[in-house]
Amino acid sequence: MRRSSIPLLIAAWLLAPLAVVAQAAQHDDVEVIEKAPPRDPDEKTPDLEAVTKAIVEKTNAFRKTEKRPDVAVNAKLADAARGFAAYMAKTGRYGHTADGSQPADRATKQGYEYCVVLENIAYAFQSKGFSSEELTKTFVEGWEKSPGHRKNMLDPDVTETGVAVARSEKTGHYFAVQMFGRPKAQAIKFQIANQTKAEVSYKVGDKEFTLPAQYIRTHELCRPAEVTFEKVGEKAEPLKVEGGSRFVLTDEGGKVRVKKEKE
Repeated sequence: MRRSSIPLLIAAWLLAPLAVVAQAAQHDDVEVIEKAPPRDPDEKTPDLEAVTKAIVEKTNAFRKTEKRPDVAVNAKLADAARGFAAYMAKTGRYGHTADGSQPADRATKQGYEYCVVLENIAYAFQSKGFSSEELTKTFVEGWEKSPGHRKNMLDPDVTETGVAVARSEKTGHYFAVQMFGRPKAQAIKFQIANQTKAEVSYKVGDKEFTLPAQYIRTHELCRPAEVTFEKVGEKAEPLKVEGGSRFVLTDEGGKVRVKKEKE
C-alpha cells in the first residue's frame, strides 16, 4: 500500500475503512503485512483489555440505537477471537481465512456449538500510537461505517459476542477480531402435524416441503421465519414461527384448516 504520510493513511481508514473486512464469502483474500512503518519513540500504548471491553459496550450501545437487543460476552467466542487476533499479530497474515480456517471452524474448535457465527476483523496503525479510547473508536466507527460490518453488528438474531485485540511486536499494527454468535441451544424448534387424509405442501421461508397424511415433522431453525401452507382456507397466509410452535392441519367440511398451538 503506497503511503504519503501516516496521518493521511489513518484518515483514509476512518473515512473509507479499507483495513476492515467483514466475512461475506467462503473464500477470502489474505493480506500479508510485513514492513514496520516509522514509529514515534514516545508512541502511546493502549490498554488492550480495556479496549476489548469498550468495543463490546459501544457495540451494544450501537445496537440499542437501532432497537437491537444486547449481545452477551461468551467465553468460547472470546477465546476464538483472542486466538485469531494473536495469530494475525504474530504472522502479519490478515483475512478471515488467514489461518487456513473459517470463523465457524475457530468457534467450533473452542467448543462453541453454533447456529449462527459472524465475524468482523480490522487492523489499525499510526506512528504516534493510540490511547485506549482512540483505538476503540477507530475500530468501532470503522465497522459502523462499513456496510458488511454494520450488518454483522446489527444482526437481530445473534445473542452473543467475543472480542479480542492484539498487537504485532514486529510492525506495531493492532489487529481486532469481533465475533457474533447464536448458540445451537437457542435454535427455534417447531412441529407440523398433518392430521388430514392427504399430503400437504408448505414453505418455511423460501424452502418447499411436503408432508404425508398422518405424519408429524419437527423443524429446527437458526433464524426466525414464516411458514406458508398451500391450499389451506381461502388464502395461503404466512404464519410466524416461534420456538415451541405446533401447526396442526385438519379436515373441516372438506377443507384443510391449520391451527397454531403452543407446546
